[in-house]
Amino acid sequence: MMVVTGATGNIGRELVRQLHTEGRGSGVRALTRDAARAGAVLPAGVDLAEGDLGRADSLKSALDGARSLFLIAGVGDDAGILDAARDAGVEHVVLVSSITTVTHPHLGPARANLAVERRLRESGMAWTVLRPTQFASNTLWWAEAVREESAVRVPYPDVGLPAVHPADIASVARAALTGPGHRGRTYPLTGPAPITPREQIRELERLLGRKVACVGITREDVYGPMAAMMGAEVANSVLDLMGGDVNDALVAVHDTVARVTGSPARPYRRWAEENVDAFR
Repeated sequence: MMVVTGATGNIGRELVRQLHTEGRGSGVRALTRDAARAGAVLPAGVDLAEGDLGRADSLKSALDGARSLFLIAGVGDDAGILDAARDAGVEHVVLVSSITTVTHPHLGPARANLAVERRLRESGMAWTVLRPTQFASNTLWWAEAVREESAVRVPYPDVGLPAVHPADIASVARAALTGPGHRGRTYPLTGPAPITPREQIRELERLLGRKVACVGITREDVYGPMAAMMGAEVANSVLDLMGGDVNDALVAVHDTVARVTGSPARPYRRWAEENVDAFR
């Protein structure tokens, strides 16, 4: 039995779908806070379990009989979840961390991810750590502006990062959960090439068949609203990663997706084609 947390999220839902398509649906338990909602979007036959990642004590039944666990760091009580998994007899955890643990280890979110990685490695359970770069799906932040204003205001519009398709993260997670040779491995995950916000907006223009303006703004312009929503430290971290503190390690392209899954990493264009309706 494999327990997939965040089963209705960008990565978890795709992971459940891939495992089901592979014929492993009966061995998947999808953890969600709302089983009725999850049942409407996940494949039939998948075992649904309700639990709150913020309350590790609510996961006991979900973890009962599980041999492996898929977990995204920073979503809930990571330390409590790992302790509960170990106590339940889970043998292997696939953890989604972040490439910023290497590129920006001084930032608060990166330090938090490193702490979770360390906790997992010291837990006694086998582990696989995935470190993705910026998600292609982050551009959903622009959806309302594209729909209502046909314009996106973004700092660092010409700084390119190798955004990764969430389905590729799911594909590597599936390989790690079901195949040999992945335990004790740490995998950096990127898309196939750097792409700038301006280039992403051009892809959306192509698919929408209309003009979408890319308006460059300053860091100061965007910091206030972001800090109000996320907090000052997280806002500064996000802005650093968008271009305020870009280094070679952050923009480097890794071939991990192809090596682990046998298929090339999906480009941003593929993600945009699959999700363009959100911008209409």
